[in-house]
Amino acid sequence: MTQKELFHIAENWFIQQSWKPFPFQKKTWKAFLEGKHGLLNAPTGSGKTYALWFPIILNHIKKHPDYKTKHKKGLKAIWITPLRALSQEIKQSAERVASDLETQMTVGIRTGDTSTKERARQRTTMPDLLITTPESLQLLLASKGYAQVFKDCSAIVVDEWHELLGTKRGIQMELGLSRLKTVSKDLRIWGISATIGNLEQAREVLLGPTSKAFENSVLVQAKLNKKITVKSIIPEQMETFPWRGHLGLHLLEEVVPIINNSKTTLLFTNTRSQCEIWFQKILEKHPEYAGEIAMHHGSVNKETRIWVEQAIRNESLKAVVCTSSLDLGVDFAPVETVVQIGGPKGVARFLQRAGRSGHRPGQESVIYFLPTHAMELIEASALQVAVQDNAVEDRLPFLNSYDVLIQYLTTLAVSDGFYPDEIFPEIKQTFCYQGITEDEWQWLLNFLVMGSQSLKTYDEYKKVEVESDGKFKVNNKGIAMRHRFQIGTIVGDATIAVRYQKGGYIGSIEEYFISKLTAGDVFTFAGRNLEFIRIKGMQAHVRNSTKRTNKVPSWMGGRLSFSAQMSKLLREELYTADPKNRQQSDEIKALLPMFDKQRQESMVPKPNEFLIETFRTRDGYHHIFYPFEGRAVHEAMSSLLSYRISLLTPITCSLAFNDYGFEMLSDKEIDIQAVIDNNLFSTEYMLSDLQKSLNSNEMARRKFRDIAVISGMVFTGYPEKGIKMKHLQSSSQLLFDVFRDFEPDNLMFQQAFTETFEHQLEEGRLRLALERIAQQEIVWKPCANPTPFSFPIITDRLREKLSNEKLADRIKRMTKILSK
Repeated sequence: MTQKELFHIAENWFIQQSWKPFPFQKKTWKAFLEGKHGLLNAPTGSGKTYALWFPIILNHIKKHPDYKTKHKKGLKAIWITPLRALSQEIKQSAERVASDLETQMTVGIRTGDTSTKERARQRTTMPDLLITTPESLQLLLASKGYAQVFKDCSAIVVDEWHELLGTKRGIQMELGLSRLKTVSKDLRIWGISATIGNLEQAREVLLGPTSKAFENSVLVQAKLNKKITVKSIIPEQMETFPWRGHLGLHLLEEVVPIINNSKTTLLFTNTRSQCEIWFQKILEKHPEYAGEIAMHHGSVNKETRIWVEQAIRNESLKAVVCTSSLDLGVDFAPVETVVQIGGPKGVARFLQRAGRSGHRPGQESVIYFLPTHAMELIEASALQVAVQDNAVEDRLPFLNSYDVLIQYLTTLAVSDGFYPDEIFPEIKQTFCYQGITEDEWQWLLNFLVMGSQSLKTYDEYKKVEVESDGKFKVNNKGIAMRHRFQIGTIVGDATIAVRYQKGGYIGSIEEYFISKLTAGDVFTFAGRNLEFIRIKGMQAHVRNSTKRTNKVPSWMGGRLSFSAQMSKLLREELYTADPKNRQQSDEIKALLPMFDKQRQESMVPKPNEFLIETFRTRDGYHHIFYPFEGRAVHEAMSSLLSYRISLLTPITCSLAFNDYGFEMLSDKEIDIQAVIDNNLFSTEYMLSDLQKSLNSNEMARRKFRDIAVISGMVFTGYPEKGIKMKHLQSSSQLLFDVFRDFEPDNLMFQQAFTETFEHQLEEGRLRLALERIAQQEIVWKPCANPTPFSFPIITDRLREKLSNEKLADRIKRMTKILSK
């Protein structure tokens, strides 16, 4: 069949649906059918799924003209999705096209949720089109005879590539693709990505910078002008002294008319605990919503999540309170409106969430921004600008993650074994390992066979054997089984299943929260009040309770930091607060009383100024600095500065920081003039000072736990018999100490430090921030009282000591005094 005839089949199908294919869809079909690889950049809800299912199926038709009468079973294409929740949606699209075109092609899903029975069936006969996750793909590579399974695979599509890029799951994909390129001779690799700043680099990482695939690839961009409307919910009573305690609940009644006026509304929160609290409070104040409102987050059990997703599609829910668990790709046509509660910390995340409403080509997306405290209105204003300019962040890829490589090599050794000379060139072609040296490669191979230098006397670290022909192979069934259980790169705090005493599964909670409960304690989870009975194995047994409680599980993922892009936009928006400026957004105008009070007590910095405030309270001497760079950078900068100050004058101080600035609280005054005169914001010796200032050993030790788990040095336990996090922590700490004392050149020990500085402390951003401050005039304002800008930072510190109720009372008193 000619390309024209194939296009005719596709276009006819679109006509039958009363649709018309977009130019970007046709462009993708053409490139794919010409044998090209590529990256498709298209917004959510624009028809990107059909842009790639169609050419995959048309290519099959082209190769098998008798496709309607004869059918050869076997895997023909793989669709990778980062979220299991998306797989049903993708399967429905694929089945629709495959059956409408009478191809006899079967579609299957293989994720962590797939039943054992279904997996066994797939082992004997693979579906023609398989939808799976990065982890499940690695599990397939860990099964014997995988090359036979993949040999006729003609396409692999990596959906939501922007979500995987810059994570270790992305590296897993790079390695998996490097193998499949060799095994499947006719393979075409395509990624689908929403907008990110570094699209060209995203294509390079997907295909490998030096590979033939990259040379024969295209970037297809959908030029669809999606209209996004951002509306801020501005409180009638504006706080002059903002604080982060009320989670936006004081604006709950403003949300009710929004819910009532829409078919379905998604309310996005940043944390699971905030999600739980909002769900409870809406039902408490508006019991009429019972049965019409639901909650969705990653720790709620699978059945409930699937029920909620289906209920949104059936239009049987008015509202869903959710977290990032509903951020991606799920096509919910009935969703008309999205409410973002609190700052989303990044432009891409905000746009992604906005795209959940009006999820159809050409439809407007409406997103409301609900500030949890007054200063977040500056973020709201900055996001308006970002949406207009489509100013989206870069996603920076990892380099040299040895832990993921060790896991991957073990995977290959578990299945059919591998010859290092064959695998090394494939690995060198990936973006992550393009710089790997022969010496490092030899070190990793030795590690697989002997454990590292300092562990070679212990047999448990010797996993791989070298056979007489030089093949690296795992022959021990126990090692192979343990490895398969542990494939993956997502290492969180150990989670504990929460079940009713009679056995009903409710969801999972991180171990450290459960460990603080005693029998009889009541906490809120999955929209219910539950009484804790006991822990048995890796399960928490509970019963329903009618008691009220303010205990809500907190999850470690709760403290997101500003992206670099968001910080820049925030500063630029703050600079428009100048009283002489006639062009201000509604949000900035609404904050004028706060800015007036700030000027009264101190100042609002201009673009060329860096503000430092000092004042004294009964807690001690407060020294507050405002880089407006986000939590992660402030954590590093505050440590660096306090270390440098201690070299000038011996002083002990405690640190607190948020996205706007950081505070040093001490029992005696710091000489700020000396800080300015001695140029303590210099980038000179930054790295060595940072290592001395932070307990970098302690931070690297925490990072090393994840590295030890991913590389398989530490075993996390069998399903239902997980190893407690404190035991994992102590096993990995032991290894960390051994390497520190006896083998400091161990590649994975070094990786822990690299990741601490580059990813956790964002060393590159810290350097840029210090360079920017060096160009600004440093303005020191000795103040009589706390200022509106400093208020969120100092009240955050109190939170550690006081319960929410006591904190609210204390803040009311403070605000009363300061507002006089």
